[in-house]
Amino acid sequence: MRRSDREITDPEEISEILEKAQVCRIALSCNNEPYIVPMNFGFKDNHLYLHSAQEGRKISILHRNNRVCFEVDIETELVKSDKPCNWGMEYRSVIGSGTAVFIEDPTEKKRILDIIMDKYSHEKHHEYDENILKNVAVIKVHVDEIKAKGRI
Repeated sequence: MRRSDREITDPEEISEILEKAQVCRIALSCNNEPYIVPMNFGFKDNHLYLHSAQEGRKISILHRNNRVCFEVDIETELVKSDKPCNWGMEYRSVIGSGTAVFIEDPTEKKRILDIIMDKYSHEKHHEYDENILKNVAVIKVHVDEIKAKGRI
C-alpha cells in the first residue's frame, strides 16, 4: 500500500467496514477482459459469500477463471479545495482477493444464504423454498488477501 499512513490493520475495524457496507463490487477477468459487478454479500470467517442466478456473464467467467477481487467502501464524502488537484475523498474501504467456489450442498447453501440475509435483514429465521435453493448459485470466496484503507 502506497499510503501506509492510511492503512487500516485492526481486524475489528476491517470487520466493521465489511458489516456496514451495503454493496460489494466483484472484479473478474476472462480472456484478458476485465468485468466488475456490484453485488449483495455476506462476510464471515475470512470468506466472502455471494448469491446469483445460475446463468449470466459473471457465472460464465467464474467457471473459466475463479480468481476474484472485491471492494467495499463506506462513509464516502467529497473533500473540496480551492485548488482542483487538492480535492479528495474521505472514506473507509476494504479490498481483497481470493478463489471462488460454487456451493451445491443444500444445507451449506442455506447456511450461506443465512449469512447474507442476516447482514440485510433484522429477522433471524429465514425460510427457503426448495426450488429456489436448486436454482440459485451460491458462491463462497476463500479470501487470500485483504487490506483496508481510510481517509477520514
